[in-house]
Amino acid sequence: MTGRSRRRPQDPPAAAGLLRIIGGRWRGRKLRFTGAEGLRPTPDRVRETLFNWLAADIREARCLDLFSGSGALGIEALSRGAAHCDFVDNNPASIAQIRRHLQDLAAETLGSCHLAGAGDFLARADNPWDIVFIDPPFGRALVAPACEVLEARGLLAASACVYIETGAGDVVPEPPGSWHLHRDKTAGAVSYRLYRNRTGAAQHLHEDQ
Repeated sequence: MTGRSRRRPQDPPAAAGLLRIIGGRWRGRKLRFTGAEGLRPTPDRVRETLFNWLAADIREARCLDLFSGSGALGIEALSRGAAHCDFVDNNPASIAQIRRHLQDLAAETLGSCHLAGAGDFLARADNPWDIVFIDPPFGRALVAPACEVLEARGLLAASACVYIETGAGDVVPEPPGSWHLHRDKTAGAVSYRLYRNRTGAAQHLHEDQ
């Protein structure tokens, strides 16, 4: 994702401009990315824990990687068997890099890249997702608006999972009432949690169209 720069001792591959896929069909593959202000891929240790949590849900899932940056979360999901992932970022260089990653992996048909802000993209979306990754720049109060739109427009499938990553010191907004906290953990400067949607799929989707 793009955002404020925060160096993490547990994540040397990111500092070196390398993204390592840690599981699935592309396990061990390393993808180079060009550094950008605030580029902060989710550390290997955090990704490994997250995808252990998602092991029963990832196969054939339709995913959304908001604030995608390097594409670490969405590409890891595809490697582990997700059916499709939408990558969304407002940085043209980040979106171009993700497209190149997908080409290098011969996975162009598995991912769609969208150059847009999260709010604008969600306002136009018309299909629910099974798994949503929300990993915005720390300290900018971007989590709550994304969650509100996902809930209000019915963009989550039944029993969908929503992953939220924030700075360990950031205030985490109260999630929508239909979301149940499934798992949460803190690792160094990162706080991360996984919610599960307890409502039916897309009941509000067309109400505002």
